[in-house]
Amino acid sequence: MLSSDLSAVGFDCQQKTAQLLLQGNYVQAAKLYEQAIEDEPSVKSHYWQLGLMLLLQGQEAEAQTTWLLGLAEGESEEIEQWSEELIEVLQTEADRQRDLGNYAVAWAIRQHIREINPTDINNLLHSIGLSTMLETYTGEELADIGVIELLKSEQTNGVDFELLMQVLKNVLDRAPFYPSSFDFTEASTAHVKDPLTFLRLLIPFVNKIAFLAKQVELAARFTELALRMSPKDPELLGTLSTFYQDSREYTKGIETAKLCYLATEGLAQKVHANFIIMRSLMGAGGYWDEFCLALETQKSLLASLIEEQPTSLVQGINVRLFVSVFFFPYFQDIPQENIKIRSQVGQLTQLNLENYAKEKVEKYRQGRSPLLKIEPPSKRLKIGYLSHCLRSHSVGWLARWVFEYRDPSRFEVNAYLFGSEMSRDKLEDWYISKVDKAYKLGLDSHDTAEKIYEDEIDILVDLDSITLSNSCEVMALKPAPVQVTWLGWDASSVPTIDYYIADPYVLPESAQEYYTEKIWRLPQTYIAVDGFEVGVPTLRRDHLDIGSDAVIYLSAQRGYKYHPDTARLQMQIIKAVPNSYFLIKGMADQESIKKFFVEVAESEGVGADRLRFLALVGSEADHRANLGIADVVLDTYPYNGATTTMETLWMGVPIVTRVGEQFAARNSYTMMMNAGISEGIAWTDEEYVEWGIRLGKDPVLRQQISWKLRQSRQTAPLWNGKQFTREMEKAYEQMWQIYVEAGN
Repeated sequence: MLSSDLSAVGFDCQQKTAQLLLQGNYVQAAKLYEQAIEDEPSVKSHYWQLGLMLLLQGQEAEAQTTWLLGLAEGESEEIEQWSEELIEVLQTEADRQRDLGNYAVAWAIRQHIREINPTDINNLLHSIGLSTMLETYTGEELADIGVIELLKSEQTNGVDFELLMQVLKNVLDRAPFYPSSFDFTEASTAHVKDPLTFLRLLIPFVNKIAFLAKQVELAARFTELALRMSPKDPELLGTLSTFYQDSREYTKGIETAKLCYLATEGLAQKVHANFIIMRSLMGAGGYWDEFCLALETQKSLLASLIEEQPTSLVQGINVRLFVSVFFFPYFQDIPQENIKIRSQVGQLTQLNLENYAKEKVEKYRQGRSPLLKIEPPSKRLKIGYLSHCLRSHSVGWLARWVFEYRDPSRFEVNAYLFGSEMSRDKLEDWYISKVDKAYKLGLDSHDTAEKIYEDEIDILVDLDSITLSNSCEVMALKPAPVQVTWLGWDASSVPTIDYYIADPYVLPESAQEYYTEKIWRLPQTYIAVDGFEVGVPTLRRDHLDIGSDAVIYLSAQRGYKYHPDTARLQMQIIKAVPNSYFLIKGMADQESIKKFFVEVAESEGVGADRLRFLALVGSEADHRANLGIADVVLDTYPYNGATTTMETLWMGVPIVTRVGEQFAARNSYTMMMNAGISEGIAWTDEEYVEWGIRLGKDPVLRQQISWKLRQSRQTAPLWNGKQFTREMEKAYEQMWQIYVEAGN
């Protein structure tokens, strides 16, 4: 009889062994199948089942011998049929063991199926999936067992799409950075039956490796794969443009941003798409005319959106509006206009947030009454710091002393570290060591707000402002009763923020007229440090072909800050100072920046041979050491240096700054005043040029300034982190007292 036929003996055996199998009694089941083979040696299914029972007991050699015995003495067609029957038996048991959570047993069974049919793609996918669940997956397996080559093969048919997607997800979760993971993803695209399923899997992964692991180049490559499924998807195009920009592929970033804008529909969506264009142009640097057109487009789009006042924007679209005005201060020093638009955007986003997060907003508002928070004076205030920059970043370098010198007897401090879930950063680790509780977070603003609320934070301090939309959304939800913006940027104009930390210099006296937040002026400075780590200089005059008697001017800013009007003033200084050179450094498209400055120089009658363009260096400490090559640093305007200014002052290098009205145009001014010098502070374009020329021509004055700066390290507020921390903590206590009294 045929092997598929069942006698009464075989049927009875199957019923009994099925029960034994469920009980895990493989020994007794094997005995029954041995008897069945003795009674019916021609029924092949007995061999398959006996071998399986032996395998489940760990007797692999005996199992293989039994299967080979069953496959013996058959014609080729019969052997092929019997092999299929054996595989079906093994697959059924592998699935059962997997469902029971016995992943190791299921994996072992799959290996035997592979020996019988090494090109069964679905079995191989099951094997990979099981190894990820066992956490034994290393990334080598995809290539070792031929999965990628099989997926690329035109003869591969019958791929289980759902299985493929599940295994792909497991692989990306387990080994996101292994080269074979990308190759596997790419090979899988040929078998995608439902593009939406593929995109729903890939997009969260791409965001994870870009924003949490800071692997933007790899994220760009994966996003390119996603675009194969949906070539005109504006979301993918916008994301890809951002990745190109962050990995310094500036031309690709600009081109892709423009494609994103063309593919985008909807007013709020176009605002964000146009922001990506502005970001790409400013990041590259030198695209000033195009940027100006994009900025005027942004103003027009925002005016229409504000007039329309939509109230049903979904979260993803609404949150992005927070950053839509980011580049306005780089273009013009008109804070009244810039902040008015920023405030209108803030009000619109707040309105929509309170619609889609109504329950959470109401919960936070009602959760903590001032009447319940009148504790005795001995109570420690709970301060929460929210930021994605407490790491190797300008904010991370500057904020250290508030953590170093905090008074633990009066303040309990928590850190909410956005986008750090997968990061490995030494400075971030330092921050974590300095607080009572730290959270390494993803980018979910609602989860973050909930943690802050559950921790009963009294005062929440945002260090990001509108540099990160997720931080804005947390602040808009208002999980803490008192909320403050400090350090990271200008005020955000999010309506739920109570205070903005400033000082006597960084904002003019009239600023409160147009700020929505209450400006809280610290008595001397809004930032102070005890100093900076300084490495070994890597720049030398002879390597730059500059003589020892020449005057070196320097500007070291990212592409965002290079404004043509200020560049013209800088060239006028170079032209007026004989034997002077201008060193230009910054994160930007080097060809674009070079073209920009050469054109400005030539228009002012300065030869390109007096310009030098510097590459980025490996570390912050080396960058600071290299500042010492400059005789004079020429600051940018309308957006000054901040960290770079403090580093310049710490290195004792004279600086020329143009003071304006907005926060971004007064950073260097407050830092110079708090370092004890006024030489180089200009209130007009003419004064900027005059100071630049004077400092270039007067080496004695430069030496005097340098000496004053070095002496100021012992006395100036800018270099007294402990005193500054006491002033910040006093401000926190006063803010809390105001809050408590307001509830009485």
